[in-house]
Amino acid sequence: MKYISVSEFSKKWNISERTIRNYCATARIKGAFLTGKTWNIPEDATLPEKGNKKKLSKNPLLHHLKEQKEMKLHGGIYHRTQIDLTYNSNRIEGSKLTHDQTRYIFETNTIGTIKENINVDDIIETTNHFRCIDFIIDKATAKLSESFIKELHFLLKSGTSDSQKDWFHVGDYKKLPNEVGGNPTCPPKEVKTKIAALLSEYHSIEKKTFEDIIDFHYQFEIIHAFQDGNGRVGRLIIFKECLANNIVPFIIDEELKFFYYRGLQEWLHVKEYLLDTCLSAQDHYKSILQYFEIEFE
Repeated sequence: MKYISVSEFSKKWNISERTIRNYCATARIKGAFLTGKTWNIPEDATLPEKGNKKKLSKNPLLHHLKEQKEMKLHGGIYHRTQIDLTYNSNRIEGSKLTHDQTRYIFETNTIGTIKENINVDDIIETTNHFRCIDFIIDKATAKLSESFIKELHFLLKSGTSDSQKDWFHVGDYKKLPNEVGGNPTCPPKEVKTKIAALLSEYHSIEKKTFEDIIDFHYQFEIIHAFQDGNGRVGRLIIFKECLANNIVPFIIDEELKFFYYRGLQEWLHVKEYLLDTCLSAQDHYKSILQYFEIEFE
């Protein structure tokens, strides 16, 4: 019997070395064994079969996200994305949880030892945001719709103090007028029509580009369809649509927060402000993909 290395097996099947090692460690590659710290894999070994015997996605990143989500794998791109996207998107909206606290909640489902007071809503919305990310991974290639957007909002805001208010409709469009950054938004009675028109225009684009997705985000935030949670829902949609269109997604972090806000405010006049900010965030996410040996275009 001839044996090959993890590296050779990885190239043969176009799967990351990290995933191959995990398969070996969990006895999912028949005949693989350790010599010291090196895995020896039978040359004729194949990838472990899945229930549906189909690759989870043609998009390498989406494939890894789906696979690692199913495996409940810690330390990979799914784990990193859950923590970074949840922490940063919530932080932009005022959450006081630290990155370490966010990671601890994801990894242990507990908050750990804390000295300062923490808003319960911050904890609930953190766990809810994890569920939202799972939802956009599972439904990444589904057509973006009103029901999908409302479901995201429902997942994000369920169980919060807002959900207990009579006038706050979780998973439904706003009932009261609101502002964003002191600027007026779409009146409640016009939201449904505006969202429907936005989706129709967006889906009329046969091959969506990075700029198309950013433009949708701007239009969505201007409508401000929900009483609260619009920013986080909007950024989740960006991530989902990037995955759907085989575009490397991105995460707006604390350092880019004010550039992101400026970009939204100036979108109709100078698109480069927001585009450059998002491209900078995309470059950072690409560096993470390179670390995890995940291919991208």
